[in-house]
Amino acid sequence: MDFRLDIGGYGITSKGCRKTTDKKLSVHDWMSDLPETEQETDFVEVQFKNTRKGYFLNSTKIPLEKGDMVAVEASPGHDIGEVTLTGRLVLLQMKRNNLDPAKMEIRRVYRKAKESDLEKYREAKAREQDTMIKARRIAEEMKLDMKIGDVEYQGDGNKAIFYYIANERVDFRQLIKVFAETFRVRIEMKQIGARQEAGRIGGIGPCGRELCCSKWMKNFCSVSTSAARYQDISLNPQKLAGQCAKLKCCMNFEVDAYVEALKKMPSKEIRLETQEGTYYHFKTDVFKELISYSTDPKFGANVVTIPAWRAKEIIAMNKQGEKPDTLLVPGSGKSEAKEVDYENVVGQDSLTRFDKKKGGKGRSKKRGGKGNGNNNNKPQANNAQAAPGNKANSNANAAGKPKGQGSRPRQNAPKKPKTNADKQQPDAPKKEN
Repeated sequence: MDFRLDIGGYGITSKGCRKTTDKKLSVHDWMSDLPETEQETDFVEVQFKNTRKGYFLNSTKIPLEKGDMVAVEASPGHDIGEVTLTGRLVLLQMKRNNLDPAKMEIRRVYRKAKESDLEKYREAKAREQDTMIKARRIAEEMKLDMKIGDVEYQGDGNKAIFYYIANERVDFRQLIKVFAETFRVRIEMKQIGARQEAGRIGGIGPCGRELCCSKWMKNFCSVSTSAARYQDISLNPQKLAGQCAKLKCCMNFEVDAYVEALKKMPSKEIRLETQEGTYYHFKTDVFKELISYSTDPKFGANVVTIPAWRAKEIIAMNKQGEKPDTLLVPGSGKSEAKEVDYENVVGQDSLTRFDKKKGGKGRSKKRGGKGNGNNNNKPQANNAQAAPGNKANSNANAAGKPKGQGSRPRQNAPKKPKTNADKQQPDAPKKEN
């Protein structure tokens, strides 16, 4: 069923979205609205399993669109993949990946995949999981220090690519022979790193977005802990490591901006001498250009925050042998940084906020007020310790006198609280114990 829906420039068809795909390392086709760019080149981008891509020449001028399954040239046989990019943007991607068509062999697109091609393709893909499990057992039996991370069959089922991870050089010549005898296909071994394995598997990072290595990043640069120190990030290995168990690549994204900004700040090793005492560097807010100093070199004590220009001014005075009265800017009288407690305003950081038990006062008031619980015993104690006048009054009521006769209570005496029994039977006589 063919359909087309244009919403906000995103052409949605039965083959998917015109501007992007659901594949890993997908490219946003911002030229899809320009039909004239489609005829500028015969090269197309074809994607296979996970992050494996290739660029092929459409020499027979087959009308191809995004989402078409095609049979392309392979060695040996043919492979089945999905067209993910066409037009001028393919040339830009080839240039980005340092691929020169004049210096490399460009393979061709044979045809659009037929139903028989797709059937073989599905059968080959169904064998990948079992093949990977058996391959891991064989490598373990041969006591090779390597991990088989993934297995990918070619579209025609004549070749299998084994992706493995190894910290050291591995002699797998005997392993290839065993694989060829076991699986009856041509074997190709490809070594990948931990970051590349994470990109092939995919996932969600701690930032809530898809992993960069499976979304757009292809080239991996080395990451060191100095990038965390420049950005004042806590050196906690659990927070610095990504899903690949290596240092997060995103720590390199902003480190250059921090390095340039820190060049304008005074050194952390310089101490500031004042009439109040010696101050040591505590922390730096790079982009606000604020520096906090402490009177203790090991922890924060009497922390004072001043602008960077004020710190440079004091350093210049100390070099001349002068000491200012205080670190603060003259006339300000207070630190530049304003501490605002906005994190725990509603108690969202408290781990025991749900452990507090709700009291029964509200319920008791709704049901019976103060007459519930232990309050019923208080009127009984008052009756047991009643005054002689009250006894006479009770005797008069017992003798059949009408209510209201007998001794009256004093005006200054407090009123006795009524119990539930008194409220229900107000005229019943009270007996002595």
